Amino acid sequence: MANGQQKRINSQAVLFVGIAIVVALLILTAQQRTAEHRAVQDAPVSDLSLPDTTCHLRPFDPNTVSYEELLSLGMSRREVVSLIKFRTSGKVFRIAEDVALCYELTDSAYQVLKPYINIGDQYRLHPRNYAERSYQKHERDSVVLLAPTPFRIDTVSATYLRAIGAFTKRQAEAFVRWRDRSGFRDMEEVRACYVVEDSVATALEPYILFPERDLTPYEAPVDLNTADSSRLVEVVGIGPKTASEIIRYRERLGGFLRVEQLAEVRGVTESNYEKILQQICCKDVEIQKIDINFATPSELDHPYIGPRLVRKIVKQRALKGGWTCTQELVEQNILTEEEAERLDPYVVYGVQKAISE
Repeated sequence: MANGQQKRINSQAVLFVGIAIVVALLILTAQQRTAEHRAVQDAPVSDLSLPDTTCHLRPFDPNTVSYEELLSLGMSRREVVSLIKFRTSGKVFRIAEDVALCYELTDSAYQVLKPYINIGDQYRLHPRNYAERSYQKHERDSVVLLAPTPFRIDTVSATYLRAIGAFTKRQAEAFVRWRDRSGFRDMEEVRACYVVEDSVATALEPYILFPERDLTPYEAPVDLNTADSSRLVEVVGIGPKTASEIIRYRERLGGFLRVEQLAEVRGVTESNYEKILQQICCKDVEIQKIDINFATPSELDHPYIGPRLVRKIVKQRALKGGWTCTQELVEQNILTEEEAERLDPYVVYGVQKAISE
């Protein structure tokens, strides 16, 4: 009886060991499969090179592609969720490069996907004319968009400015109020209006017609050397900014000798230069001159003396002791003949240069 009991115990022990071995094998097999599954799921597209017929690349629109379709492309779940989150947050893929912004998508995975990204026409960026861009940016009402045509700036309505996409309703109304209060005589004054962006002014410039205005009679022209800002802006073609530039340049120059020097002023364009010339003059004025033998580097700040020339003058002056005339500067290769001709009316030579014995 003892032997039979011992056999039963041994059989049970063998059975338990066998069950334990089978369970252990099942656990190991499951763990291995899970690890392999995770490795495949987490690998970027560029690492999934197995010839799996269920994972193949094909054209897709990231704005409309489904979760399952993205997985079938070979993307990992993290990459797919990243793209879906990007889209559900309200953002739109306008260009293929937008896909690279998905935070879980690696650069290598993006490079594999890029040739297959096909942005739908309703989402893709399209080149549009200025009026369409402005309308989409500013307008959200039912105004019918019109192609811009030439219009008189002194009579144009706010409705028309909105219709060509130049302004929003509020901007157009503010523009007209500004126009009715101050008037617009040239593009500089249009740009001075606070609701007019530079890009808007540039787009509108070919279509704006300014009212005809009698020029100042040549018998009473504006003197460039004595006129203040208020007097200068009376000249057709000179706005507040250009008037300030003229005065600033006049102070650096020491006075205008010829009306043609106005072309050197920043803000005077080719389009208004000829018009301005008919209304200005340069009467006799005492030119403020620079003593080139004694002036400090800061005092040598002059439109006809640039920083390079200042350094040469100061260096040569320290070696030579000064000059007696502008021609000597030419002979010493400090000035060219053209530079000397321009500069000569604005400089004096206080003492003769020292003569070494």
